[in-house]
Amino acid sequence: METNIIYCGDNLKHLAQLPEKSVDLIYADPPFFSNRHYEVIWNDGAEIRAFEDRWQGGISQYIKWMKPRLQECHRVLKDTGSMYLHCDWHANAHLRILMDKIFGDNNFRNEIVWCYKGGGIATKQFKSKHDTIYFYAKNSKYIFNPPSIKRGYDKFYKEGVKVQSSGKALEDWWSDIPARGTATNAKEWIGYPTQKPEALLKRIIEASSNKDNIVLDPFCGCGTTIAVAQQLGRQWVGIDVSPTACRMMKERLNKLGAEVTLANMPVTLEELKAIKPFEFQSWVISKIKGTHSNRKSGDMGIDGWTFMEHKPVQVKQSESIGRNIIDNFETAIRRANYNIGFIYAFSFARGAIEEAARAELDDGITIKLIRIEDLVKGQDNG
Repeated sequence: METNIIYCGDNLKHLAQLPEKSVDLIYADPPFFSNRHYEVIWNDGAEIRAFEDRWQGGISQYIKWMKPRLQECHRVLKDTGSMYLHCDWHANAHLRILMDKIFGDNNFRNEIVWCYKGGGIATKQFKSKHDTIYFYAKNSKYIFNPPSIKRGYDKFYKEGVKVQSSGKALEDWWSDIPARGTATNAKEWIGYPTQKPEALLKRIIEASSNKDNIVLDPFCGCGTTIAVAQQLGRQWVGIDVSPTACRMMKERLNKLGAEVTLANMPVTLEELKAIKPFEFQSWVISKIKGTHSNRKSGDMGIDGWTFMEHKPVQVKQSESIGRNIIDNFETAIRRANYNIGFIYAFSFARGAIEEAARAELDDGITIKLIRIEDLVKGQDNG
């Protein structure tokens, strides 16, 4: 099986293509059933995109969506393998029942409670400040390297003599790993709203795999699992539906010296028409090696900037762009004190072409209209 690879697309499809009993460890951090909407800004300032965690049809639809994915995870696990499923209070009870059915309740090993601190005030209930991580084995012959942790009280007495302890056996509640924002892990954070700390994944990977084993993350997000696996000398496979996240993961792993393969990234016109608007915008900006607008919202008609000359860019995932789009973009260009800008779209109507010509002739504003087809062919990159 090919490793050190990131698959872009629906993880159900890619899991089904992996060989049976080929993976030693799975860590899955699926979208929580929280009905929240996130907006992401990566810390390098290069991208803005939406991150959705919404489910129409309620919890039954969420579990229906999760079931075949967890079944495939069970199928690809080796007999000595384990799986950790990360969830929170919105759906953990439902997922526990589902995992018992798929893995067998006799293969349930731990309900790990990861406690952390954070802001906010709860006025009508106790504030929720923990996640649940379910630990299941494929069968009784699973890999487990018992971790220990040094506490502040690492001295104990044996037969009246003070003895130095090398560590305390780790329980199933973890309060020593901060969620984010501390001096020890601040450099890890790249702006992903559900990002988990590397220390959490390090503990899981060291406990349930050995060097050169294969670690799989089917909801890879920003790539923390595969980054830690790389650092610990494991092989790895990542899957994520977001092309933007896949590109960012590749960059993250490249910085660790890993040779990374990106598979199934959208490249054809039909594939680009099918992806979400924020993913399409990110694809265009990445393709021209530009930078994204640094505004979360209200970008005033400018989605990004070209690479060499930092000129305004607008991206439209549309056919037959009309005259009004050109007119509005001219206003945005003028407001930003530029005299040139680029619009990327699948096609432009006659009115748009005429309006761009008029803007240059009458107002001295050059608006270059670039078709996505030409961008795909590498004929124009701004």
